[in-house]
Amino acid sequence: MRRPVSIKTKICGVTSVEDAELAVEAGAWAVGLIFHRPSPRACAPAEAERIAAAVRRRALVAGVFLNHPLDQIARLHDRIGFDLIQLHGDEGTAFATEVGRRTGAKVAKAARLRDAGDVRALDAFRSVDFHLVDGPGGGQTVDPALLRNRRSDIPLILAGGLTPENVAAAIEAVEPFAVDVASGIEAEPGRKDPERLRAFIAAVDGAAVPSR
Repeated sequence: MRRPVSIKTKICGVTSVEDAELAVEAGAWAVGLIFHRPSPRACAPAEAERIAAAVRRRALVAGVFLNHPLDQIARLHDRIGFDLIQLHGDEGTAFATEVGRRTGAKVAKAARLRDAGDVRALDAFRSVDFHLVDGPGGGQTVDPALLRNRRSDIPLILAGGLTPENVAAAIEAVEPFAVDVASGIEAEPGRKDPERLRAFIAAVDGAAVPSR
């Protein structure tokens, strides 16, 4: 009988020290800070500094970027100190490699999965530390069937439409390294609902999958 493996949880779209502390106390592996300004979950750099100082060494601090210039990512890293940098735009493989080299942080490349071609494109990112797969948009979940075409053994983070109600089934279908949630546990964009956040992590913790 294979030993169960615990799935990690990344709480993304955090905009305050209060929500970051809530996430860490509930058992989050990582706290995601979004720097894409149009997002309703964008985090101000000054608040990001406070969040990083509050949770460092208790959870990973992840900076989430979308088509940002390398120099801007590096400047924010120097100011805030990311453990993980998540690239959520059209960044190429060479750019992702350079982000890791220049900052020393772990790198996650994210992709929205619409078809098997999106999976193959993500597999090309061989120098990153994590692959993150998101739904096709609009809060939709990832189709687990698409991941049958995945050839990479890079640890997988599953995102996209996850909630306390559906995350256990998603984990059973995909068996990811970690799951990522933002809107599924919010009271409003950028502010977490404590009960839903705790319920989400409890559901993840109760959905351990066999070791591979």
